Amino acid sequence: MDILGWVLVIALFAIGMAGAIFPILPAAVAVYGAFFVYGWFFGFESFGWVFWTIQTLIVVALFVSDYAVSAWGVKRFGGSRPSVIGSTIGIIIGPFVIPGFGLIIGPFLGAFIGEMITGSDVQRSAKASLGAVVGLFTSSVITVILQLIMIILFFVWIAMF
Repeated sequence: MDILGWVLVIALFAIGMAGAIFPILPAAVAVYGAFFVYGWFFGFESFGWVFWTIQTLIVVALFVSDYAVSAWGVKRFGGSRPSVIGSTIGIIIGPFVIPGFGLIIGPFLGAFIGEMITGSDVQRSAKASLGAVVGLFTSSVITVILQLIMIILFFVWIAMF
């Protein structure tokens, strides 16, 4: 039974890390869920309110950073609110419409179309689209770092308690 518990915990960690690259996967939720799976298999005694508070704050930071960093990328490159919205829509539907490349093309096209709707020229729209891709990659890096912190903290915590 212990092996099954660890396999599930590691699988959820892997799904979480893959979700940093593929936003359609529930990245932070999978990592957070791994803590509950560990608790169900091995007991919740080692987790106290400090552990749950720290982990929950990191999850909140992950959710906020996903949207804020992506929006920052578009805004930093001169994009408007419609291009931020278009980029967000592109992140969500891009991987489904264009498997494989939709993750990058989706936010790029979404920001481009959003910026064109505002009446911007092609050059400004392309610049905002580049910002969407930069924001996506930056958000992915931040997600990987924060999730690694969550996972390392988990292992340190269970080793100490």
